[in-house]
Amino acid sequence: MEQQRIGIVGKLGSTYGIRGWLRVYSSTEQAESIFDYQPWFLKIKGKWQPTELESWKHHNHELIVKLKQVNDRETAQTLTNVEIGVDLSVLPILEDGDYYWHDLIGCEVINQQGYVMGKVSEMMETGSNDVLVVRASSKDAFGKQERLIPFLYGQVVKRVDPSAKIIEVDWDAGF
Repeated sequence: MEQQRIGIVGKLGSTYGIRGWLRVYSSTEQAESIFDYQPWFLKIKGKWQPTELESWKHHNHELIVKLKQVNDRETAQTLTNVEIGVDLSVLPILEDGDYYWHDLIGCEVINQQGYVMGKVSEMMETGSNDVLVVRASSKDAFGKQERLIPFLYGQVVKRVDPSAKIIEVDWDAGF
């Protein structure tokens, strides 16, 4: 049997009310799209476990969710900050030059001069473009701990090879 590949699409936030509702932080392009991808898997104690959605709704510019078998605040609190994943096979196939964040996280970033700038530790959304958060190695020649590099495909990001986990950028290592 082929092993399931899980991609992170968000995480659960703090509890809401006393009936087991939780806030949801979506990393999908449109926040509500997180509910289109089912089933959800929650990363509990390092293992992905399937969970069923009972209901979700908007509340004060936030999304809140009710999971089956979570009926009180105490149970919900145990799920605070738990990552939400889905089987990668349920996600749509992207066009060339478009990438899912989970494909970029963990990639090594190398500039055009061949300098290894570090690994993508996370992605950030700024409104105008996404940003690679690159954690530098402890021996970084420029004394950097982290670099923020705009994900502008063609301009800054020259090549992405998700299978080799490499992103080539046109970016000064001193930045």
